[in-house]
Amino acid sequence: MARQSKASCIGILTSGGDCPGLNAAIRGVAKAAIANYGMQVLGILDGFNGLVENRVIHLTDRELVGLLTLGGTILGTSRNKPHKMPQPDGTTRDMTGAAMETYRRLNLDCLVCIGGGGTAKNALMLKNQGLNVITLPKTIDNDVWGTDVTFGYDSAMSIATEAIDRLHTTASSHQRTILVDVMGHNAGWLALGASLAAGADVCLIPEIPFRFERVAEAIEERRQKGRRFSLVTVAEGARPAVPAGKKTDTPPEPVNSVQLAAQIEKALRTETRVTTLGYIQRGGTPSPTDRVLATQLGVAAADLIAEGTYGVMVAVRNGKMVPVPLEEVAGKKKTIELDHPLIQTARRIGLCLGD
Repeated sequence: MARQSKASCIGILTSGGDCPGLNAAIRGVAKAAIANYGMQVLGILDGFNGLVENRVIHLTDRELVGLLTLGGTILGTSRNKPHKMPQPDGTTRDMTGAAMETYRRLNLDCLVCIGGGGTAKNALMLKNQGLNVITLPKTIDNDVWGTDVTFGYDSAMSIATEAIDRLHTTASSHQRTILVDVMGHNAGWLALGASLAAGADVCLIPEIPFRFERVAEAIEERRQKGRRFSLVTVAEGARPAVPAGKKTDTPPEPVNSVQLAAQIEKALRTETRVTTLGYIQRGGTPSPTDRVLATQLGVAAADLIAEGTYGVMVAVRNGKMVPVPLEEVAGKKKTIELDHPLIQTARRIGLCLGD
């Protein structure tokens, strides 16, 4: 028997980069909304593109079968924004009005936007235009403000950890230094977590500008102890420190791992290679942890919609699913604080962070 609900029809879209757990989140929202509240659930195709272009599918129990373990998103995704939609002539156009018209034509009571920080900003814009919205935090970077963790992060960290584990044997067999590029433009959660889990020797993250001399020293110290190989994890947003005595208002560009490898090889005369994991980190089956988390977030979203709570992101705080106003989330990034337990753990076990 369906419980009482203030909403009868909702839409779900996935926006931004793909990551493991998106389908599990779609499934969590839809199953809870249908089974507990008798809601009609519509899937909006290809992110905000589908909202602008009125491209939808009906989500019933039949469409939800098998989604829990499936990677990617059955709804498709894009990074396009309602207020800046690409046009055939290469320009962009504000299509917010078209998005709002689709919302009203479909008689939606709420739009569930599953995505990261950019999606939260777009959802807030729609909220300010009068639409009822709720977001779920996903990203492999774990950098969404206001939540302890995002789904997608655990799966990506597991993938990166396994890759470093495998590279360990090649590095040790050939006495090489291997640099491993992992994702993370603004935050080093993925690089640091995988480094700790896989036992990397150096980890360079955006939050801590690094000095080449310190990286070289760490590798040389290992060689002096008879360890003739090293593993260096490099987040894509890691930057070198500004040289002592030099003043600048512009931070250095992110490090190029190929160039850094060449520097290491020249300075230490050690064979050095680079492995870039790239989109491998986004793909494949979600981990059990992400399946559970995405499901919990989805169910919490359905409950909030039923009680008429809108304009929020469903966040994880101290193990509980709680609503956080979008105004507190949009436009912010959750980076690793320098006194964070992960940083302290890394330093205590001798993981070089380049500073």
